[in-house]
Amino acid sequence: MHTLKVIVGGFVLLVACIFVTRWLGGARPASLVSGAKLFLPVWLVAAGVNMWLGVSRAGYSVAEEAPIFLVVFGVPAAVAAVLWWRFAGS
Repeated sequence: MHTLKVIVGGFVLLVACIFVTRWLGGARPASLVSGAKLFLPVWLVAAGVNMWLGVSRAGYSVAEEAPIFLVVFGVPAAVAAVLWWRFAGS
């Protein structure tokens, strides 16, 4: 359940990044690309912090947390990558 909440949090962060870049850059397709570019490093750090908390506080090993990290980071990052790819030429 926690993993699902973190993934949803990633999507919320992606939408927030897109809104910020649209607000700053106007309603252009390039704003979606900028939002995805902003989102990816921020989400990588956030997913890493989630993994670190799982290892340090919840008592999981790095080997147990690594696949969860890949899912938590990968699902929202894949959506951001598709947005980046789809709107990069616009």
